[in-house]
Amino acid sequence: MSERINLSKDQLRSLQLKELELLKYFRDFCDSHDLTYYVCGGCLIGALRYGGFIPWDDDADVFMPRPDFEIFIKEYQKENPSERFVLLNETDETFTRNCFPTLVDTSATLIKNYQKDLDIPHGVAFDIFPIDPCPSRKTQRYAQHFWCIVYSLFRAQTIPEKHGGLMSLGSKILLGIFRSYKTRKKIWKFAEKQMTKYDIEDCELICELCAGPRIMRNEYPKELFESTTEITFEGEQFKAMKGYRRYLEIAFGKDYMTPPPKEEQVISHDLAYIDLDSPCPRKGTK
Repeated sequence: MSERINLSKDQLRSLQLKELELLKYFRDFCDSHDLTYYVCGGCLIGALRYGGFIPWDDDADVFMPRPDFEIFIKEYQKENPSERFVLLNETDETFTRNCFPTLVDTSATLIKNYQKDLDIPHGVAFDIFPIDPCPSRKTQRYAQHFWCIVYSLFRAQTIPEKHGGLMSLGSKILLGIFRSYKTRKKIWKFAEKQMTKYDIEDCELICELCAGPRIMRNEYPKELFESTTEITFEGEQFKAMKGYRRYLEIAFGKDYMTPPPKEEQVISHDLAYIDLDSPCPRKGTK
């Protein structure tokens, strides 16, 4: 496998169509279980700009309110409804280097560089992000940030490379001190409880805690998420938050409908290997 690969236009489109199958399958499961989700991020921008995928985008993402998110994980793992679509979430048996669960299409093979040494099904992955209430008091919000960083570090167990030298050094020291998986799991489980302990009834804002140190600072009025609306994406109907335009302005700026410069229109994920015609091994990279 090469260290990094570039996709042809046809490969990218084939990958997008695999992601669309994942998204449709996830939608249908949520609808059948009366669970709330919202398409978000680049998927939502693509729906508004292009009626589908951003031409250079290679994945789709969704939000779920924390209660629906927890029910989804519990019900999907209990029912295990599909051999093709496998839910990967952090357990004693599964380590993904992610801070969120992924739904994986095992009918294809796609390996990301940061996961290429892991013993997991390396299929086309679809990210599911919980959203949580965030407190208005600054001291409580700072504490939530702190516990979120602790959670992310000890769950992913990876030294961050894009958030400054100080954070990288501190992360390296902490992971060096706490080397046992059991200890690390206890730490991130405790941190998760601390960062998600706020009641939606007592909060006016919503945040996304599992999307990285910068994005976790975003704060959205909770009324934006109090109901859903239908949007068209690749000819299919999916749910978005009712206040999706205000959400996008806060997350991406008021010019979110303006494409970036040509040189920035590139795939964001670092891929090590792709074969969309071959099923992936249930575990490992061989």
